Amino acid sequence: MGPPPLAIRNLSSTPLELKVIERFEIPHVEPKGFANISRNVTHFVVSNTTGNVAPEGPQFAPLTVNAQSYGQQEVSIRIDPFTTNRTDVNTAERTEKDVLRLTFECDGQRYRVDTRTTRQSQELTPLDPDPRKQYTAIWIDKESHLAIYSSANMNCWMKEMADATPLSGLSIPGTHNSPTHHKALPSVRCQAVSPKEQLRNGVRFFDIRVQPEKPEDPNNDGLALVHGVFPISLTGAKPFRKLVNDIFDFLRENPSETLIMSVKREGPGEHTDEQLSNILHQHYATDPALWYTEPRIPSLGDVRGKIVLMRRFALAEPLTHEHDNAGWCLDAQNWAYNTPCDNHGNVCVQDFCEVLETENIGKKIDFCCEHFERAGAQVCPVPGITTDAVNPVPPGPLYLNFLSASNFWKVGCWPERIAAKLNPAVTEFLCTKHDTAEGDNKGDGGVGIVVTDWVGKDGDWDLIRCIVGMNSRLELRERQQQQ
Repeated sequence: MGPPPLAIRNLSSTPLELKVIERFEIPHVEPKGFANISRNVTHFVVSNTTGNVAPEGPQFAPLTVNAQSYGQQEVSIRIDPFTTNRTDVNTAERTEKDVLRLTFECDGQRYRVDTRTTRQSQELTPLDPDPRKQYTAIWIDKESHLAIYSSANMNCWMKEMADATPLSGLSIPGTHNSPTHHKALPSVRCQAVSPKEQLRNGVRFFDIRVQPEKPEDPNNDGLALVHGVFPISLTGAKPFRKLVNDIFDFLRENPSETLIMSVKREGPGEHTDEQLSNILHQHYATDPALWYTEPRIPSLGDVRGKIVLMRRFALAEPLTHEHDNAGWCLDAQNWAYNTPCDNHGNVCVQDFCEVLETENIGKKIDFCCEHFERAGAQVCPVPGITTDAVNPVPPGPLYLNFLSASNFWKVGCWPERIAAKLNPAVTEFLCTKHDTAEGDNKGDGGVGIVVTDWVGKDGDWDLIRCIVGMNSRLELRERQQQQ
């Protein structure tokens, strides 16, 4: 049985029309090891029952400049914004691994993309000298499915969203144990690249674990970055202060952006949450122009250029009286452990983390996808757009969706191994299945804050681009109101 017919999902805010289909034969390239396989969702088969991963056939090289098509077809297939057109176009006319070159048109301008390349996501090539739009496509090979997003400047993607947008209405890429890109124990390391590179590529939520170095000394501001009881690097302690400075360097260069920072106390020793809260209050979050520490979900305009502090620690008693006795910072303390879904404080969380056997990876994927649908059903209360400007509906909780999980004692359940299976499966779900229900009561189709492991490995930012792309429906709603 051959592959299914071509399906095209338009996740951009503009209508597209497929105008030309060209067909090519292409020589295949044999896989070059696990690393190349793990970065490409189109070469994975993920079992929801076993979580096993197997490469789906050979990899393919991109078309050469002189490649000759063996067939060309003029068509007129319209794909409206936020819809999927399941065409009757055969994707395997000669062989199951033919390449289709698809030419789309929007507002009289044409854009081209090739299916089945070694890279998963790719920018559509504009065929006009002054293109008014930019698009990114992701090809899911086993589904013959092409998802098309509006391209975003990942350095400053929040610039496109209205100031009045509550943070809880945005689809925000995040990272779990964000600074753990150093050489470390394999169960400790969760990231492939540095926080600086994460920020440049669109990540706007950091999950940080710290250990007070001298909690008994109120004048000491030392906080070491840790993961559990371990330092994040085999070469010595890494300071929280440098991470904060790197974040502010980025925000100064990109003042349209904000960074939500979740902070939790970990590490060995006798330190307490209350000591941590005092250190942060007295030595770090001292300037309201740089830090947002109110215990309510802000609008984007309130926090551009700032770090939004989310606490996973208890407060010292005096801090509970801040902000008219409402407390200090966004409250994310003490959500249920190992939870598929828990409403707590300012957050609604999926954090099923005890994937003790590889067979449980499929279960974890299911929990992640279920939480995407919860977030997607929400309508963001944007004052003057989706709620009254004078007496607005208050923002809902921040939907936190942790894609991370691990088991120290099981090699197949270390963070990198789980991410190699889970990240491609989630990307595929977002491209093909998220927010596809019909009906009049659809939400914004967002995904909340998605907290990932091992993004950016070998330059693969497809999942992050996917998450940012899920802001398009809300962005369109805001843009229409402003016109």
